[in-house]
Amino acid sequence: MSDQKLHRLAKLDSCAVSDAKDSLALPPAVSDVPRLSGEGVLVGLVKTVRLVAGVPDASQPKVHLGARAIVQSTDQTVIVVSHPGIDAGGWGGVLSTGAQCAGVRGVIVDGPTRDLDEARGLGFTIFARRATARTARGRVYEEETGGTITIGGETVNDGDFVIADGSGVVFIARTDFERVLDAAERIAAKEATMVAALRASKPITEVMGADYETMLEQNK
Repeated sequence: MSDQKLHRLAKLDSCAVSDAKDSLALPPAVSDVPRLSGEGVLVGLVKTVRLVAGVPDASQPKVHLGARAIVQSTDQTVIVVSHPGIDAGGWGGVLSTGAQCAGVRGVIVDGPTRDLDEARGLGFTIFARRATARTARGRVYEEETGGTITIGGETVNDGDFVIADGSGVVFIARTDFERVLDAAERIAAKEATMVAALRASKPITEVMGADYETMLEQNK
Protein backbone atom coordinates (compact mmCIF):
# COMPACT_ATOMS: atom_id res chain seq x y z
CA MET A 1 0.00 0.00 0.00
CA SER A 2 2.82 2.42 0.87
CA ASP A 3 4.47 1.63 -2.47
CA GLN A 4 1.35 2.77 -4.34
CA LYS A 5 1.08 5.95 -2.28
CA LEU A 6 4.74 6.83 -2.78
CA HIS A 7 4.37 6.16 -6.50
CA ARG A 8 1.52 8.68 -6.64
CA LEU A 9 3.47 11.21 -4.61
CA ALA A 10 6.58 10.87 -6.79
CA LYS A 11 4.60 12.02 -9.85
CA LEU A 12 4.04 15.43 -8.21
CA ASP A 13 6.23 18.25 -6.97
CA SER A 14 6.39 20.12 -3.69
CA CYS A 15 4.50 23.14 -5.05
CA ALA A 16 1.43 21.14 -6.11
CA VAL A 17 1.33 19.35 -2.76
CA SER A 18 1.85 22.59 -0.84
CA ASP A 19 -0.97 24.22 -2.81
CA ALA A 20 -3.19 21.25 -2.04
CA LYS A 21 -2.51 21.57 1.67
CA ASP A 22 -3.15 25.32 1.46
CA SER A 23 -6.50 24.65 -0.18
CA LEU A 24 -7.40 22.32 2.69
CA ALA A 25 -6.33 24.80 5.40
CA LEU A 26 -3.34 22.64 6.37
CA PRO A 27 0.20 23.94 7.00
CA PRO A 28 1.53 24.15 3.43
CA ALA A 29 5.32 23.71 3.38
CA VAL A 30 8.61 24.17 5.18
CA SER A 31 10.80 26.79 3.51
CA ASP A 32 14.54 27.46 3.65
CA VAL A 33 15.64 23.84 3.91
CA PRO A 34 17.39 23.55 0.54
CA ARG A 35 18.78 20.46 -1.14
CA LEU A 36 22.53 20.46 -0.46
CA SER A 37 23.36 17.13 -2.09
CA GLY A 38 21.70 14.62 -4.39
CA GLU A 39 19.18 15.48 -7.08
CA GLY A 40 15.60 15.03 -8.16
CA VAL A 41 12.44 14.76 -6.09
CA LEU A 42 12.76 13.02 -2.73
CA VAL A 43 9.68 11.17 -1.48
CA GLY A 44 9.35 8.68 1.34
CA LEU A 45 8.06 7.72 4.75
CA VAL A 46 9.42 9.76 7.63
CA LYS A 47 11.68 8.29 10.32
CA THR A 48 12.05 10.99 12.96
CA VAL A 49 15.09 11.91 15.04
CA ARG A 50 14.97 14.55 17.78
CA LEU A 51 18.26 16.17 18.80
CA VAL A 52 18.78 18.43 21.80
CA ALA A 53 21.65 20.63 22.92
CA GLY A 54 24.07 19.33 25.55
CA VAL A 55 25.45 15.92 26.48
CA PRO A 56 23.47 12.77 27.36
CA ASP A 57 23.14 11.39 30.85
CA ALA A 58 26.07 9.12 31.70
CA SER A 59 23.68 6.20 32.22
CA GLN A 60 22.47 6.36 28.62
CA PRO A 61 24.07 4.06 26.01
CA LYS A 62 26.55 5.87 23.80
CA VAL A 63 25.15 5.59 20.29
CA HIS A 64 25.92 8.24 17.70
CA LEU A 65 23.02 10.43 16.66
CA GLY A 66 21.09 9.07 13.69
CA ALA A 67 22.41 5.51 14.02
CA ARG A 68 19.20 4.13 15.56
CA ALA A 69 17.15 5.72 12.78
CA ILE A 70 19.25 3.96 10.15
CA VAL A 71 18.75 0.59 11.84
CA GLN A 72 14.98 1.19 11.94
CA SER A 73 14.77 2.30 8.29
CA THR A 74 13.62 0.58 5.09
CA ASP A 75 14.11 1.39 1.44
CA GLN A 76 11.07 3.72 1.72
CA THR A 77 12.56 5.83 4.50
CA VAL A 78 13.49 9.50 4.60
CA ILE A 79 15.18 10.35 7.90
CA VAL A 80 14.02 13.71 9.28
CA VAL A 81 16.15 15.33 11.99
CA SER A 82 14.83 17.94 14.40
CA HIS A 83 17.87 20.00 15.37
CA PRO A 84 18.20 22.43 18.32
CA GLY A 85 19.60 25.09 16.02
CA ILE A 86 23.14 25.45 17.34
CA ASP A 87 26.15 25.51 15.04
CA ALA A 88 26.94 21.78 14.98
CA GLY A 89 26.28 19.04 12.47
CA GLY A 90 23.01 17.19 12.84
CA TRP A 91 24.21 14.67 10.25
CA GLY A 92 27.58 13.56 8.89
CA GLY A 93 29.54 11.58 6.34
CA VAL A 94 29.75 8.17 7.99
CA LEU A 95 26.02 8.39 8.67
CA SER A 96 25.41 9.14 4.98
CA THR A 97 27.35 6.03 3.99
CA GLY A 98 25.50 3.92 6.53
CA ALA A 99 22.13 5.28 5.46
CA GLN A 100 22.85 4.70 1.80
CA CYS A 101 23.95 1.12 2.50
CA ALA A 102 20.67 0.58 4.38
CA GLY A 103 18.64 1.85 1.42
CA VAL A 104 17.56 5.13 3.03
CA ARG A 105 16.28 7.52 0.35
CA GLY A 106 17.61 10.71 1.90
CA VAL A 107 17.81 12.93 4.96
CA ILE A 108 16.18 16.23 5.91
CA VAL A 109 17.89 18.19 8.70
CA ASP A 110 16.22 21.18 10.35
CA GLY A 111 19.66 22.61 11.09
CA PRO A 112 23.25 22.29 9.87
CA THR A 113 24.83 19.21 8.31
CA ARG A 114 28.50 18.38 7.81
CA ASP A 115 30.74 16.28 5.54
CA LEU A 116 28.77 17.66 2.64
CA ASP A 117 31.40 16.89 -0.01
CA GLU A 118 31.29 13.27 1.13
CA ALA A 119 27.51 13.11 0.73
CA ARG A 120 27.80 14.68 -2.73
CA GLY A 121 30.42 12.13 -3.70
CA LEU A 122 28.02 9.39 -2.67
CA GLY A 123 25.15 10.99 -4.55
CA PHE A 124 23.22 10.82 -1.27
CA THR A 125 20.35 13.28 -0.92
CA ILE A 126 20.46 15.73 1.97
CA PHE A 127 18.22 18.73 2.60
CA ALA A 128 19.46 20.96 5.43
CA ARG A 129 19.43 24.55 6.62
CA ARG A 130 23.15 25.00 5.94
CA ALA A 131 26.55 23.34 6.11
CA THR A 132 29.07 23.37 8.96
CA ALA A 133 32.31 21.64 9.88
CA ARG A 134 31.57 21.72 13.63
CA THR A 135 31.03 18.36 15.28
CA ALA A 136 27.97 17.44 17.32
CA ARG A 137 30.16 15.73 19.93
CA GLY A 138 29.76 17.52 23.25
CA ARG A 139 27.22 19.90 21.74
CA VAL A 140 24.21 17.87 20.59
CA TYR A 141 22.80 14.44 21.37
CA GLU A 142 19.87 12.33 20.28
CA GLU A 143 16.95 12.42 22.70
CA GLU A 144 14.49 10.26 20.73
CA THR A 145 14.06 8.26 17.54
CA GLY A 146 10.61 7.54 16.11
CA GLY A 147 8.64 10.11 18.07
CA THR A 148 6.83 13.35 17.26
CA ILE A 149 8.98 16.31 16.24
CA THR A 150 8.50 19.87 15.03
CA ILE A 151 10.07 21.06 11.76
CA GLY A 152 9.63 24.67 10.72
CA GLY A 153 6.74 25.01 13.13
CA GLU A 154 4.95 21.97 11.72
CA THR A 155 4.25 18.80 13.72
CA VAL A 156 5.70 15.71 12.05
CA ASN A 157 5.08 12.14 13.17
CA ASP A 158 7.08 9.02 12.50
CA GLY A 159 5.56 7.33 9.46
CA ASP A 160 4.20 10.50 7.87
CA PHE A 161 4.85 11.15 4.17
CA VAL A 162 7.27 13.75 2.79
CA ILE A 163 8.10 15.24 -0.60
CA ALA A 164 11.08 17.55 -1.09
CA ASP A 165 12.60 19.18 -4.16
CA GLY A 166 14.24 22.41 -5.25
CA SER A 167 11.30 24.51 -4.05
CA GLY A 168 10.74 23.18 -0.55
CA VAL A 169 9.82 20.40 1.85
CA VAL A 170 6.23 19.28 2.38
CA PHE A 171 5.06 16.84 5.04
CA ILE A 172 1.76 14.98 4.78
CA ALA A 173 0.17 13.36 7.80
CA ARG A 174 -0.87 9.75 7.21
CA THR A 175 -4.47 10.62 8.04
CA ASP A 176 -4.48 13.43 5.45
CA PHE A 177 -2.74 11.59 2.63
CA GLU A 178 -5.70 10.71 0.41
CA ARG A 179 -7.40 14.11 0.46
CA VAL A 180 -4.10 15.97 0.02
CA LEU A 181 -2.99 13.78 -2.89
CA ASP A 182 -6.41 13.95 -4.56
CA ALA A 183 -6.26 17.75 -4.37
CA ALA A 184 -2.63 17.91 -5.51
CA GLU A 185 -3.33 15.69 -8.52
CA ARG A 186 -6.22 17.95 -9.55
CA ILE A 187 -3.97 21.00 -9.27
CA ALA A 188 -1.19 19.36 -11.26
CA ALA A 189 -3.64 18.33 -13.99
CA LYS A 190 -4.99 21.89 -14.25
CA GLU A 191 -1.48 23.31 -14.54
CA ALA A 192 -0.56 20.74 -17.20
CA THR A 193 -3.58 21.85 -19.20
CA MET A 194 -2.50 25.46 -18.85
CA VAL A 195 1.02 24.70 -20.06
CA ALA A 196 -0.41 22.87 -23.06
CA ALA A 197 -2.58 25.88 -23.86
CA LEU A 198 0.42 28.19 -23.73
CA ARG A 199 2.38 25.92 -26.06
CA ALA A 200 -0.61 26.07 -28.41
CA SER A 201 -0.19 29.88 -28.50
CA LYS A 202 -3.12 30.81 -26.28
CA PRO A 203 -2.45 34.24 -24.66
CA ILE A 204 -1.06 33.96 -21.16
CA THR A 205 -3.52 36.59 -19.93
CA GLU A 206 -6.30 34.16 -20.79
CA VAL A 207 -4.54 31.10 -19.46
CA MET A 208 -3.60 32.77 -16.16
CA GLY A 209 -6.78 34.72 -15.66
CA ALA A 210 -9.46 34.65 -13.00
CA ASP A 211 -9.72 30.86 -13.02
CA TYR A 212 -6.03 30.56 -12.13
CA GLU A 213 -6.25 33.10 -9.31
CA THR A 214 -9.14 31.20 -7.70
CA MET A 215 -7.81 27.73 -8.45
CA LEU A 216 -7.22 26.79 -4.81
CA GLU A 217 -10.71 27.91 -3.86
CA GLN A 218 -12.13 25.80 -6.68
CA ASN A 219 -10.13 22.85 -5.37
CA LYS A 220 -11.94 22.74 -2.03
